[in-house]
Amino acid sequence: MTTAAAPHSAKKLGFIGIGNLGMHLAGSLLRAGYALTIFDLNKAAAAALLAAGARWADSPAEVAKASDTVFTCLPSSKAVSAVVSGANGLLAGLAAGSTWIDMSTNDREETIRLAALAAAKGVAALEAPVTGGVHKAAAGDITVLVGGDQKVYAAHLPMLQAMGGEIIHMGPLGSAAVIKVITNMLAFINLVAVGEALMLAKRGGLDLAQSFHAIKASSGNSFVHETEGQLVLNGSYNINFTMDLACKDLGFATQLGRSFGVPLEVAGLVEQTFIRARSQYGGGAWSSQVVKLLEDALSTDLRAPGFPAEL
Repeated sequence: MTTAAAPHSAKKLGFIGIGNLGMHLAGSLLRAGYALTIFDLNKAAAAALLAAGARWADSPAEVAKASDTVFTCLPSSKAVSAVVSGANGLLAGLAAGSTWIDMSTNDREETIRLAALAAAKGVAALEAPVTGGVHKAAAGDITVLVGGDQKVYAAHLPMLQAMGGEIIHMGPLGSAAVIKVITNMLAFINLVAVGEALMLAKRGGLDLAQSFHAIKASSGNSFVHETEGQLVLNGSYNINFTMDLACKDLGFATQLGRSFGVPLEVAGLVEQTFIRARSQYGGGAWSSQVVKLLEDALSTDLRAPGFPAEL
């Protein structure tokens, strides 16, 4: 992660989407010394960034006019489309020779469509979704998955390195969207399995804290067990990722399965489990609460002392 305060100050960047994830990504750009103009539908969410030196704009087009490169980090394909191609969107303000980089988990075909609209205006596009969790974004150590032209990627690599730890160029535009959906699909499958494993341990009379450490040291360990497993055991479930987002991403996965002719039997079952959890707890509930379906069904909680409420 870049930490110097001044070297990049001549670069004018924009960032749209100051949510749980975007606020940390944008904050990393500020700490790296980039001049940053920001926008979000909720200005209050940007208070810390504005205090740290970011400039506020009143619309995506205004961000674009003030920037050489604009990043977006938004919750849905619909939101990305509105921000990029809407009446007061990025393409209304970006000049030829500038760049749009989307860090959202977006639909592959929509990413390619919007990039074509940008190219018609002389604007380059990259996709750069991230993976690893909000806590990794806060530390500037999140993994960035990039799709797009190699030269455009190389030109913007220092900006991506300011936000992330490992930066992986996956290939042409659309390739990052596919691998991001795959990584999220695996994480959600792991999460449901972690809940079942912990419940087996609890019903088997085992100490849950010791069971957590035993699994962590075993061949059954996973990134999800090490991270979200702790939040389940704490009872906060606070992964800073909502049930709505999980259902959206699992929908992308099963859609890709149909497109590529791959039967995703396990992913399809897990998607239905998350849809049921969203119906039970609401779209704004943390995605880790999918485990609560099993807790509620068996009237058995999965709590153990010594685990954090947030990562």
